Amino acid sequence: MDVQRGRADQPLNPSTLREQLCAFGFIAATARPAALRQLVLQTPPPIVATMLGYHHITTTRHAAQAGTTWSTYAPGDHTV
Repeated sequence: MDVQRGRADQPLNPSTLREQLCAFGFIAATARPAALRQLVLQTPPPIVATMLGYHHITTTRHAAQAGTTWSTYAPGDHTV
């Protein structure tokens, strides 16, 4: 498989990266939601929303679809 290499000091063009990922069998349209569902299984949805800039309703919906048990998590500062 031919992988394009750019200069180390230059960012990769998003379309080039997408093409390379597709060549390896990754499809962004299905990989992104799958990664988000996996993340909300491991981390409370409000935290994921804050970290990634998603709306909390979006991460809560993905959590429900994934069958998570984070529904009683209280978001906010839990430091003593």
